[in-house]
Amino acid sequence: MTQPTHKDYAGAKLGMWLFLFSEMLLFGGLFLLYGVYLARYPQEFTTASRHMHLFFGTLNTAILITSSMLVAMALTAIQRNQRRLTLWLLGGTIFCAAVFMFNKYLEWSDEFGRGIYPNSPKLAAGPPGESVFYGLYYLTVGLHGLHVLVGGTVLTVVAVRVWRGDVHAGDYIWLENGALYWHLVDLFWIFIFPLYYLVL
Repeated sequence: MTQPTHKDYAGAKLGMWLFLFSEMLLFGGLFLLYGVYLARYPQEFTTASRHMHLFFGTLNTAILITSSMLVAMALTAIQRNQRRLTLWLLGGTIFCAAVFMFNKYLEWSDEFGRGIYPNSPKLAAGPPGESVFYGLYYLTVGLHGLHVLVGGTVLTVVAVRVWRGDVHAGDYIWLENGALYWHLVDLFWIFIFPLYYLVL
C-alpha cells in the first residue's frame, strides 16, 4: 500500500485523532446525562420512546452504515489510484448524508406537528420525565445532524480535491481524515438509535 508523501502526515493524523477525542467527550457527556435521567425516569423514557418513528430511525441507521462502507471503499480506491471510482464512492457517501438529513426533516416535521418539541404545551402538560427525554433527544440528535452536515461538506471538499488531482495515491490524508470523521459520526448514531428508539 502506497503511503502518503505529505510532509506533515503524522501531524495531520495526530491532530485529527485529538479532535475526534474531543468529539467523543462531547457526545459521551450527553450519553452519560441520558443515563442519569433514564435511571430517574425509566417509565417515562419508555413511554416517550414508543412515540418515536422507529421506521425513520432504522432507515437512517442503514443509510449511515452504508455511507461508512462507501467512504471506506473510497479510501481503498484512492490508494489504488482509481480516481473515478473514488469520486463515485464519495458521491454515494454524500448522497447518503443528504438522504439522512431529509429523513430527519420529515421525522421532525411530523413530531412538531404532533406537538412534540421542547417546551410545547403538550409536553408541559405531561409527566416531567417525557419532557426531559425529548429535550435530550432534540439536543443530541440535533447536534448529530450538525455533524452530518459538517461531514458531508468536508467530504464534498475532498471530492473536489480528488477531481482536481490534489488528493491521489501519493497523498490522501484529506480523504483519510475525512473518512475518520465520518466513521465517528456514524458511530455516534449507532449509540443514539437504541437509546432513543429502542428503550425497553
